[in-house]
Amino acid sequence: MMNIDGQLPFRDRHEAALRLSERLSKYGGKKPLVLAIPRGAVPMAKVIADKLGGELDVVLVRKLRAPYQPELAIGSIDESGWTYHADYEGALDVSQAYLEAEKQLQLDVIRSRRLQYTAVRPPIDPAGRIVIVVDDGLATGATMAAALHGLRARNPARLICAVPVAAPESLHRIAKMVDEMVCLAAPKYFRAVGQFYQNFPQVTDEEVIATLNASCA
Repeated sequence: MMNIDGQLPFRDRHEAALRLSERLSKYGGKKPLVLAIPRGAVPMAKVIADKLGGELDVVLVRKLRAPYQPELAIGSIDESGWTYHADYEGALDVSQAYLEAEKQLQLDVIRSRRLQYTAVRPPIDPAGRIVIVVDDGLATGATMAAALHGLRARNPARLICAVPVAAPESLHRIAKMVDEMVCLAAPKYFRAVGQFYQNFPQVTDEEVIATLNASCA
């Protein structure tokens, strides 16, 4: 199931989160677990969790960067070490040695962030829960794919992906991995997530930590 309204651009992440909350309103009162892919999605997921009366947490995944093109994802890795490989990885002639080193580097970052972000409590178990995974947009969809794979293995009652904007091909690929796909816009000409926001500042680790700490106060 997909839900797309197509109105762009978003003023900022807050406006995008409010619009996603409206599309997700049927889960209000059902205490969904709202999981953000850090860092940009954390303030958005906080808005959605508050609107729906849900719980907030993070799902930690990292993209695997192409050699000499750090903005290009050739795949992604989750906390367990499971790796998603993009279809075009082979065309980039990535060596196995480079890939193994990149996987270890990103896994180290994930473990460091887990210690930073949820030092005050353990991660919330998604088993048997309505789980809504939020990101501020899908470009390649690599990090979302790894997040959803890891979560599906932990037996949520319902798995939902919620994003404000997505590249059409990524949207359709990710929709196959979830019980419900909620996306506000899937523009044909997609270069980067930030182009669809009027205001798109970086979210810092300090903001993430403060938001998560406030959610369990």
